[in-house]
Amino acid sequence: MRIRPITFILLALIATSCGEYEKLLKSTDYELKKQKVFDYYDDGKYTKSIELLSQILPRFRATDQAEQLNWINAQAHFRIRDYMMAGQYYQEFADTYPGSNNAEEASYLAALCQYYQSPRPELDQANTRKAIESFTIFMQRYPTSTRTEDCKARILELQEKLVEKSYLSARLYYDLKEYRAATISLANSLKEYPDTKYREELMYLKLDALYLYAANSIPEKQLERYQTTLDEYYSFIEEFPSGRFSKEVARIFENTAKFLKVDTTVKQTENN
Repeated sequence: MRIRPITFILLALIATSCGEYEKLLKSTDYELKKQKVFDYYDDGKYTKSIELLSQILPRFRATDQAEQLNWINAQAHFRIRDYMMAGQYYQEFADTYPGSNNAEEASYLAALCQYYQSPRPELDQANTRKAIESFTIFMQRYPTSTRTEDCKARILELQEKLVEKSYLSARLYYDLKEYRAATISLANSLKEYPDTKYREELMYLKLDALYLYAANSIPEKQLERYQTTLDEYYSFIEEFPSGRFSKEVARIFENTAKFLKVDTTVKQTENN
C-alpha cells in the first residue's frame, strides 16, 4: 500500500509534535514549561496544559505567578468537563485569593461544577444538596452579583429535583402498599418545598395514601384514620377545589363519608 506524500507529511508532523512534547515533559526548564502551559491552553490543548501544570505548580507556589497558574489549572479542568476536580480547584482559588479579580467567578464556577454533578432524580442527591448550598453561600458572599438571578433559578431547579426524588421514594412506598410511610414521606416533601410545581399531585397522593391506610387498618384504628383522611380532604379541596384529581378526590370523600356517616349532600351544596 502506497502512502500519499501529504499523508506522510502529516504523520511526520504528528510524530515530531509528540516527540517535542515528551521532551518538554522531561525538561527541567520550568520557565519554558510555564509558557507552554499558556500556549497549550490558548490552543485548546487543555490536557497537555494540565499535565504541565501538575509539574510546575509546586515550583511556582510561593511566587506572584501562582494565582494565574492556579486559575488556568481550574479553567483547564472545567474545559475538559472534569467537574469534580474543577470544582475543587475553583473553591481552593476562591479561598486562597479572595481579593483576586477572578475570586467571584471562581466561587460561582465552584457551585456550577456541583450543579453539573447533580444526578438524575432517582439517584442519590448528595451532590444536588451540595450545589444548593454552594449557590446559597455564593449569594451570601456576593449579594450584589449579576449572577444572583442565575443562582436563584438553578436552586429552584435543583430543589424540584429533590422534590421529585422525594416523590419517587413516596411512590415506591405507595406501590409497595406501605401507606403510612408514604404519607410521612409526602408530608415531609410538602413541608420542605411548599411552593413546588408538584404540590397538587403530592397533596393528592398524600390524601389517597391516608385513605388507603385507613381502609386497610384494623377495625379499632379505622375511625381515627378515616377522620384524618376527611381532614386532609378538606385541606385539599380548599386549595384545589376543581383540580385535575377532582374525580378521584370525590371518590375518596364519598367512601370516607360513608364510613363516618357524614352527610355528603351538605358538602356538595357547599361546593356548588
